[in-house]
Amino acid sequence: MLIKRREFLKISSLAATSLMMPSFLKSMTLDNALEPGQKILVVLQFTGGNDGLNTIIPTKNDIYFRERNNIAVKDSLALNDEAGINPALSYFKELFDSGELSVLNNVGYPNPDKSHFRSMDIWQSASKSDEYLETGWLGRFLDEECYRCEHPTQALEVDDMLSLALKGQNNKAFAFKDPKRLYQTSQEKYFKSLYDHHHDDETVSYLYQTLGSTINNAGYIFDKSKAKQTDQTYPNSQLGKDFKTVSSLIKSDINTQVYYLSIGSFDTHVNQNDRQQKLFSDINEAVKSFVADMKSNGLFDNILLMTFSEFGRRVAQNASNGTDHGTANQMFFISGGLKKKGLLNSLPDLQNLNEGDLIYTEDFRKVYATILKNWLKADSSKVLGWKNGVYDFI
Repeated sequence: MLIKRREFLKISSLAATSLMMPSFLKSMTLDNALEPGQKILVVLQFTGGNDGLNTIIPTKNDIYFRERNNIAVKDSLALNDEAGINPALSYFKELFDSGELSVLNNVGYPNPDKSHFRSMDIWQSASKSDEYLETGWLGRFLDEECYRCEHPTQALEVDDMLSLALKGQNNKAFAFKDPKRLYQTSQEKYFKSLYDHHHDDETVSYLYQTLGSTINNAGYIFDKSKAKQTDQTYPNSQLGKDFKTVSSLIKSDINTQVYYLSIGSFDTHVNQNDRQQKLFSDINEAVKSFVADMKSNGLFDNILLMTFSEFGRRVAQNASNGTDHGTANQMFFISGGLKKKGLLNSLPDLQNLNEGDLIYTEDFRKVYATILKNWLKADSSKVLGWKNGVYDFI
């Protein structure tokens, strides 16, 4: 059977929703739930370079207000005598007060890159700034777990395409935006008919194999997503829907330890405050519903929600009431199982800048090593090659 270009593109489109190697897809059919008490990581990516200085505000720093005379946040919610949080993140303030949120400031890496694409690649691959990797830090975690474990640890991304972060050398996560839509697409007669025909071309053969695996596993994911209906009300935003999907899967007996979400764009060169407030409001309400759902089901102590962005913004505002690409930023950690709470380190130093940019003090790879070692119980040195210690907040 000769495959036409249009058929090839259709197969590629469905296959791209998974982007998984056959051995990993095969493991998706195994009905083995996570062991009781096993930790789960949820990553929330702030795409576009969130402005950290208008997220955690240095309320007593004159330089901040001088350099941002039009966009400085003056009604922040106090975290302590020197720091506040953006008022659109009011629930994060509640989590902070209850000891269920930690903040690490000044996170970055040496020789920072201000390109969205390159800096995101660095964060997702956990590479050096002059190093180019084709695998991601969570993808290599999957490779390591598949090697060590009888049943590989699985990861899911709620998106149409798989991020570099979840691509390993031998194992890749499974990406989908909506379990029901994925299942319905996989059941179309056209795709099933195509799968019945073998093709000898190596590239096309791989696509057929991936297509078949997707068809076989789409129903499995869909069934798990609706197995445990929630009484929790989630916002109607896209992020709210994504968190609801993650919640339904966590509460089922699916064997998934890592979930990956994203929201954006935070590329606020113009009229930053309005855009950031809208994004923060969506995040605030979605996280509020998700945490309430996890707490009501006795799962919150075993959930770690981590946020990151590919870079922060410059200290001074620009002429368009926005901010331009910068460097270091903060990361949030939300869990009922934190060992250290609140602000984990000092606020950014606004007096000592590198040509108007913040100077990082915390390497993001140390954060990843901490999560791998202390939360996911993996060998961080094998996954990252990181041997410079870990934090103790989890």
